[in-house]
Amino acid sequence: MHEAILHQSIWSVESILKDKMVTWRDQITINGNTALHVAVGTSNNRTFLEKMLNLAIKDNQPLDMRNSEGSTLLHVAAVVGNIEAAKMLVERNPKMLFEKDKEGQTPLNRALSNMHTDTYTHLLDHYLKFTDMEQGKLFDSSEILVNAISSKDYDSALKMVYFIWVSKNTSVSNMEKFIRDPDIVLTAIAQNFPPNVNYLERRMMLLFSHVPVTFKFVEATQRKEKAYNNAEFLVRLTCILIRESTTTSTTYKNAIFEATRQNAVKVVKLIVSEFPNAIWTSNEDGHNIIQYAVINCSEKVYNLLYQMSEHKNIYRTIKDPLDNNLLHLAARLAPKNKLNPISGAALQLQRELQWFKEVESFVCPLNVIQKNLAGETPQMIFTKEHKELVIEGEKWMKETAQSYTITAALITTIVFAAAITVPGGNKQDNGIPVFTNNGAFTVFAISDAISFFTSVTSLLMFLSILTARFSEQDFLFKLPTKLIIGLASLFISTTAMLVAFGATLFLVFGQNNSWILFPIAALTCLPITSFVTLQFPLIYDLISATYGRSMFVSKVLIRELYLVNPCAAEQEPLIVLLADNPFAGRIASPLGNADDKVARGGGVTPPPPPTTVTDITNHHLTLLTVIGSYGGYTNAVNSYR
Repeated sequence: MHEAILHQSIWSVESILKDKMVTWRDQITINGNTALHVAVGTSNNRTFLEKMLNLAIKDNQPLDMRNSEGSTLLHVAAVVGNIEAAKMLVERNPKMLFEKDKEGQTPLNRALSNMHTDTYTHLLDHYLKFTDMEQGKLFDSSEILVNAISSKDYDSALKMVYFIWVSKNTSVSNMEKFIRDPDIVLTAIAQNFPPNVNYLERRMMLLFSHVPVTFKFVEATQRKEKAYNNAEFLVRLTCILIRESTTTSTTYKNAIFEATRQNAVKVVKLIVSEFPNAIWTSNEDGHNIIQYAVINCSEKVYNLLYQMSEHKNIYRTIKDPLDNNLLHLAARLAPKNKLNPISGAALQLQRELQWFKEVESFVCPLNVIQKNLAGETPQMIFTKEHKELVIEGEKWMKETAQSYTITAALITTIVFAAAITVPGGNKQDNGIPVFTNNGAFTVFAISDAISFFTSVTSLLMFLSILTARFSEQDFLFKLPTKLIIGLASLFISTTAMLVAFGATLFLVFGQNNSWILFPIAALTCLPITSFVTLQFPLIYDLISATYGRSMFVSKVLIRELYLVNPCAAEQEPLIVLLADNPFAGRIASPLGNADDKVARGGGVTPPPPPTTVTDITNHHLTLLTVIGSYGGYTNAVNSYR
């Protein structure tokens, strides 16, 4: 029977059953699978599966048979991702959706845990057609919802949360079972909250949206934006469900700290806007979310300091149970997951110094010299915590400088020799180069001079790094600046040397063969391109980290606005960074007054803040429309949202 099914021979199956050598309920595999279990688990041939199912029904065999693990046919289809079998089974027996195996798992759970998205989505769509209390047993816990979120399937998770909402009046158990573990759901969202599309991605998406040809990177950007919008909407709906329960005192604690650790500032904002007291929630170490953000180097959450109006000043002097102020916490070594993405120990130490200096500029001057219960000032903690990183940074700087010093010295030697022995030689009577009046010789002379002077500059920069003191403060600007100048000079000298070499080849071999200029130019570009490809990432990291846009909110660009609270009727005045603010003054009051107008964009009035699921759904769609119509105002709309 097993072999007949594997060969999809329905004639052989019928013959075996007719001779009663095997029955429909006989277990034909080691793990106790019946003939139908094997067929569902091994065949995607719809015709064969349909004949097998029809044959079983013809023989008056129910389709709810189980194997030794308690799995139904739909369980097996979900495990292997056989969507064709799943469609036929659900069509013939919808109650199989709610059956559980010996481990208490439904087919929906099995499909999700095995990452069969198509099968899982199909089963979920069928399940959500049922709203009575019996079918509500799918939500015996929040496990399936958490699994969907952990799989980053925010669309399905959003469907489930919305289903819980619309069925709460007819299936109270759904609501109660969900509210029993709300913190787990919010924490899962915080752990897996997707990044939003950046400015460049959004511009590229808008630019290519009118092109008939579909590009993969545009599709990827659209999926990224959809995931972010769905995840944000999921947080809002979850907040509404929690708000309407009676157990909201600590439901957001783990979630808001996980969001802070993950630097998911959008999740933090949404939770705080719904539960204002969450801003003062403390963990087991007595740290609130701003203190926790400083410890974990979560700069986006830390920037919320500048959106707090009067509450901001409290943090200037706030201390934890060990008498550590914010600067003490900033002096600690950042977690590994924050340092590892940064290339090189020197840049890691630079980022740590930037954190320390930023918090130092925020706290009261007296906090700089204050001691904690251990008798340590912030600077003492910083020196102690970063002792090993300073040693590693010094080693990294020296090794980098030494390797580039050799290259710079070689280039200096080569181009100096080339300047002395010019191509073509000199005239015997006056010593003037033979090719003086040739244009290619002028290119050679200029390129050789540029290469020589920039290589000497590069060499001096690298030598100055090797002889530096390597104190903590040197890693902030001094050493990175020297390395930037050295690398930039080395790149220029290398490029100029190759141009000079190409000009020499043309002078020697291309006087009567102008076609040789093209392969020379192509071959000259090859090493230049290789150098840029291999070394540009380091130069870019150095420049952006040292002189690029700060990861902290600029005090000059901060303007006080009132943000619309997306979930609640009351809200706190916030301060939001808007480099180019299209909204003047308060973009909306807590009640969404009609007098609040948009300064630009045709006087469009933002929609009123939603307070119900229906309102928030319309609000969500309205904002997506606004984003599509006013692409230039995306940052403002995102802040408004």
